[in-house]
Amino acid sequence: MAIIGIDLGTTFSAASVVYDGVPVLLPNGDERLLPSVVGVSPDGDWLVGTPALNQYALYPDQTVRSVKRLMGTDAVFALGGYQLNPAEISALILREVKRVAEVNLGQDVAQAVITVPAYFTNAQRQATTLAGQLAGLDVVRIINEPTAAALAFGLGEQMEQTALVYDLGGGTFDVSLVEIVNGVIDVRASHGDTRLGGDDFDERLAEYLVHTFAEQHGVDLRGDRRAMARIRRAAEAAKIDLSSRMFTWVREEYLAERRGAPLHLEVELSREQFVSLIQDILLRTAESIDKVLADGEVETPDTVLLVGGSTYIPAVWELVAEQTGVQPRQDVRPSEAVALGAGIQGAIIEGQPIDAVLVDVSPHALGVAVVNFTYAGDVIPDSYKVLIRRNTTIPVTVEEVFSTISADQNSVEIEVYQGEHPVASQNVRLGAFVFEGLEPEAPGDLIEFPVQFSLDLNGILEVYATDRRTGRQHGIRVATDRQRLSQAEIRQAMDRLPPLSDPGEEAEEDLDAASDALHEEAEALLERAERLLETRDDPGLAQLVESIEAAMEAGDNDELRALLDVLLDFLYEQG
Repeated sequence: MAIIGIDLGTTFSAASVVYDGVPVLLPNGDERLLPSVVGVSPDGDWLVGTPALNQYALYPDQTVRSVKRLMGTDAVFALGGYQLNPAEISALILREVKRVAEVNLGQDVAQAVITVPAYFTNAQRQATTLAGQLAGLDVVRIINEPTAAALAFGLGEQMEQTALVYDLGGGTFDVSLVEIVNGVIDVRASHGDTRLGGDDFDERLAEYLVHTFAEQHGVDLRGDRRAMARIRRAAEAAKIDLSSRMFTWVREEYLAERRGAPLHLEVELSREQFVSLIQDILLRTAESIDKVLADGEVETPDTVLLVGGSTYIPAVWELVAEQTGVQPRQDVRPSEAVALGAGIQGAIIEGQPIDAVLVDVSPHALGVAVVNFTYAGDVIPDSYKVLIRRNTTIPVTVEEVFSTISADQNSVEIEVYQGEHPVASQNVRLGAFVFEGLEPEAPGDLIEFPVQFSLDLNGILEVYATDRRTGRQHGIRVATDRQRLSQAEIRQAMDRLPPLSDPGEEAEEDLDAASDALHEEAEALLERAERLLETRDDPGLAQLVESIEAAMEAGDNDELRALLDVLLDFLYEQG
């Protein structure tokens, strides 16, 4: 049974497997990528992928996008009568990815490798693992997205080289420096930002469009969720268009109205304008490039790999080329490289004869809060001791001996942090536990106890303290205890998720949802047309209204679309 590789992306998700030594994507019909969107239709049907994305502009309150940025948090989405956390929303996406893979392979799929941004925390990684479990998958490995992409690019490479992997997706950004030697991929350094990506570019452009609309009409759209959803959709489309063209038009009719008159947005955008809007974000990615090259002690990499859908933007390509002095490679589709690399890792775990080995690193320093002393004996609280340094090869186990600070102390609190600041509280607190019942070797002695950090291949950290006198241990799996579920609890959580539709009915349901959206659009336009008829006598418009109503009554959606186009043009000309 195949182990599939899954790229659980902010904007799109995809799965792959290896056939005859070559990684291939598993498409969903004509779609190579599945939009990472979940929604509930007005009829209460659960939608995943393109149907959910298609309804976003009409029903933003019943649609969830870009949930990946909230993985590992306590966010809750009220959707279709359910209260779902980010892991559960992601599970619905993964469940659809699993179904698509099973259709392609003609067999059940039970195991998967899932990718995450290199800079994901332990809580975010564990939430991703939980999402896979809730989708009915045994997550055999969590690997970093840049290193998965390096597998896709490096498969079959025989020459020794260093590669910079620049991964800019819809919601997250990573850059890693790797060494590729005869198919062995050794990650030397990683850096990034889990809240930087194409969504931020869309938001900047959307803000510009909202500002332009306000200047044109004196109306602020920020309080209208449906209008803002349309603006964001238009911004994303304009961004994509400007990747291949120097100019594009944004035209959105009926975003608002004033005294019964519809207000439209019509503005031309240039690539230069768009780049100026996102320039500061691009420069933040350049800082990560410099940091990774410095950490890896490399001045100029041999090759640069562009990964993630946002690297299709020409300004990104130009920035990376200028920053590294190397012309970047895109010979593997940037939007597919991570999924393909995950499939390769799955094949390696299966034992397929693939000449590639992945050696990954920890993207963060990990350590504990300690109490230090000055030479005069004064206490320095809230100090920080690193046990696993950033860019340490994983898996890794590190142990260090600590002691109590007074002879009458029989318990200690061990606080685990992620970061490099010398003040513990300035880092990210991952978790804590209290080790009680400690006894000294002899009365009046300070108690010494080893603390062990174990970071596995999935980037999950376990911390244990040991009582040297008794051998007793206590510890935590940091920042994830509240998400560690038994198999029974996982089954209960799976049962709480909304049921999947019968795959054989999905096409019909998609048509129904599209028809509902078309009829809702028709009703809104008819309302405007009828208001116009109240103030003027226009036989042509009256006849058009009657024809549209007849098409709606007959259920002739093709005729209805054609008539609505005519009505849209007419109303737009009326201003």
